[in-house]
Amino acid sequence: MNLKKLSDIVGLSQTTVSRALNGYPEVSEATRDRVRKAAEKYNYAPNNRARSLATGRTHAVGHVIPVSTEHEVVNPVFTDFIAGASEIYSRENYDMHLKIVPDALEEQTYRDIALKGSVDAVIVHGPKDNDKRIELLRGIGMPFVVHGRSGGKGEDDYSWVDMNNARAFERATEFLLDLGHRRIGLLNGLETMDFASRRRHGYKAALTARGIAEDPALCYSSEMTEEFGFNSARALLNADNPPTAFLASSIIIGIGVRRACEEANLKLGRDVSLVIHDDDLSYLRNGTSEPIYTATRSSVRLAGRICAEMLMTKIANPDAPPEHRLLDAELIIGHTHGPAPAR
Repeated sequence: MNLKKLSDIVGLSQTTVSRALNGYPEVSEATRDRVRKAAEKYNYAPNNRARSLATGRTHAVGHVIPVSTEHEVVNPVFTDFIAGASEIYSRENYDMHLKIVPDALEEQTYRDIALKGSVDAVIVHGPKDNDKRIELLRGIGMPFVVHGRSGGKGEDDYSWVDMNNARAFERATEFLLDLGHRRIGLLNGLETMDFASRRRHGYKAALTARGIAEDPALCYSSEMTEEFGFNSARALLNADNPPTAFLASSIIIGIGVRRACEEANLKLGRDVSLVIHDDDLSYLRNGTSEPIYTATRSSVRLAGRICAEMLMTKIANPDAPPEHRLLDAELIIGHTHGPAPAR
């Protein structure tokens, strides 16, 4: 099946059929729907090379990952994000280009893909405070959406999708404080990253509101791995004045905390409380019929879909004003919390 045959079947010109399949606004929704259904029925797939020549678009989206964060590619959080985004790419017949590059070549990679015109737009992952990539992409004219935000001024000037990290961790800390916990260990991601910095602020805000000074000795920050969760929790539990509760920035860290508690013959929910974040992952579920871990839940897969939708809008209308979407986390009640034990 080619474009001419499909055009004959629906009784429209090849130009109209092409525009309908590519989402041009001058084609009515009824016509677009009729053409899409006919294309599905007769298994028509547009020739991407020809379509690129006709529209000036590559119908591809880029994701650039520096080698220093290469582990993110196999991280369940990243893969869930990509799974959500890919739902939209597939629907819009877009390809995804994933590039893993040396850190020193990240800036040049963005310049190269803009110069070659190999993608129509990119999604920026893991923004840091005042992330230089944002100004770079603006300067080279590459449409982009940020998954997260870059702290500081100017976050209204670009499109982003983020979770309300500060509020989620403030609420989780309040939950533990209401249970009588006063020494709460924070096992956070790298605090050079914007999301982790906001989580630390939320944690501190809840303590301050109750007249409790933040104890830096209770706060650990690193890559969010099981080993980090285990080692940091074990160190804190072996301290002279250990925490009675932990707040972990991911279920992966939480699994490490659980191992440290088991090693110390402590039962979660009785001897030590634990609240985790990011428990809604396709391949790392928080229980089946009911949650195991008490958690602040925000769907990364949903964030991926929203980012991709936003990017499609940006590609179709580069001059449209920036869009912003702040997602809220839901407090999930599991079996890893309880009243603060008497010392």
